[in-house]
Amino acid sequence: MPIRHCIVHLIDKKPDGTPAVLHARNEELPESSAIENMLADLNESYNAKQGKAWGFFHAESGAHPFSGWLKEYLDGGKDFTAFSRVAVEHLQKLMEESNLSVGGHVLFAHYQQGMTDYLAIALLHHSEGVAVTEQLDVTPSRHLDLGQLHLAARINVSEWQNNKQSRQYISFIKGKNGKKVSEYFRDFIGCQEGVDGPGETRTLLKAFSDFVESEDLPEESAREKTKTLVDYASSQAKMGEPMGLEELSELIDEERPKAFYDHIRNKDYGLSPEIPADKRTLNQFRRFTGRAEGLSISFEAHLLGSKIEYDEEAGTLIIKGLPTQLTDQLKRRN
Repeated sequence: MPIRHCIVHLIDKKPDGTPAVLHARNEELPESSAIENMLADLNESYNAKQGKAWGFFHAESGAHPFSGWLKEYLDGGKDFTAFSRVAVEHLQKLMEESNLSVGGHVLFAHYQQGMTDYLAIALLHHSEGVAVTEQLDVTPSRHLDLGQLHLAARINVSEWQNNKQSRQYISFIKGKNGKKVSEYFRDFIGCQEGVDGPGETRTLLKAFSDFVESEDLPEESAREKTKTLVDYASSQAKMGEPMGLEELSELIDEERPKAFYDHIRNKDYGLSPEIPADKRTLNQFRRFTGRAEGLSISFEAHLLGSKIEYDEEAGTLIIKGLPTQLTDQLKRRN
């Protein structure tokens, strides 16, 4: 993961309402294994976060100046230190106006992953701990707590520059500290939500369920394809990358690599060619299966409570919306 530029500033803001004080660094951080390890840990923590949102920049304006500063830096009009300085001063101002956040160390990192350039911005805090010295003494120790990452964003710079139609080149943590807290950080970036990750993931899973039903696949094949979808989506989420529908279609059916993709397009589910995988939605997508005495039942977990009702006391299932092929067979039998 080549790191092009990296810098950390400190906004010292107490929760008692006193004015925020900016301690700005005057030069970039030099390359080191410590910086590389920190950024790798930050990415891992960020990718694991649930509840992220995806979007794109507002038009540059006085209220949303960040994209203009970023473009100026990328075009060579500002160096990275100057860009980060004007941005962190803007963040300090928003902190004062919101009166909602405590300060912290503000990280700006421009790095490359594969062929893609990213800009990561995160508000970092420390945790108190203990360490053992070389003399085997126990001493207090402070360390960056990357596990408690609440305010962070990542911009796919390559996507922003090369795909003007994209509405999902920015991701940011919505956070659990309240809507206004995440909104002030989103406004600092100048981002508006463009893709509903959970909604798109649910639509994709609905499209997949329809596809499996329309193909009348054997249970084992349906189970394998479900596992392929979930594994691929989980892998992309772990890397912080969106799912590509064409790539997913090829993985689901190698003999007919376009089958699932064509199903999505022909039925017009309204899905983008690439969608962010929502981990919480994926975790709910698994199959319940059972077989006994000539009876085989299999359905996806998300159907429970809607198309399928389970009465635990009576030991019964009520199935609504039976497959057409099954009802046709039953009619012929009668």
